[in-house]
Amino acid sequence: MSILSVFDLSSPDLPHKVLTHHDDIAATLAEQGVRFGRWQSGARLRPGSSQDEVVAACRGPLDQLMTEHGSVVVGVVSRDGADLSQADLRDEHVHDSDEVFAMISGRAQVSLRLGGAVYAVLCEKDDVLLVPAGTHRWLDLGASPFCLALRLFGSEQGVQPRFTGDAMARQFVGFDEL
Repeated sequence: MSILSVFDLSSPDLPHKVLTHHDDIAATLAEQGVRFGRWQSGARLRPGSSQDEVVAACRGPLDQLMTEHGSVVVGVVSRDGADLSQADLRDEHVHDSDEVFAMISGRAQVSLRLGGAVYAVLCEKDDVLLVPAGTHRWLDLGASPFCLALRLFGSEQGVQPRFTGDAMARQFVGFDEL
């Protein structure tokens, strides 16, 4: 079940709103300029699959997503267990292009700092989250990651995260605590 937890910046350990109904999550995020929807990858893959396997298995639905959102670059988050060689995206960062985060299997928490609040979206299979360029965000996969997702960007330059240096993200309740 997808979950949206909304936190005031002043209380990072206790959400003031928790939503579990897909339409309520989508409406609340839409008020902030973020889109939340569903897709069907058609893939029967597990986290740990290679990028080539994932792209091949999702080719039709992936092409549709890329066309719909004007994406030109595909990245894959494929984690089955901790991998210290991966960039730690739990630190707050921004991207210079829109990001489409499309879940295939497993779970991931995408947190967005918007105005005076943090919107922590626990995404799971078939969720799609469109995060506008320049949005402060972080990705939490938990202590034992199990996540397979696509990350689509509108430009090559937009792929690279620019870390803000603000340690605030680490203060908020993470994937394992919600």
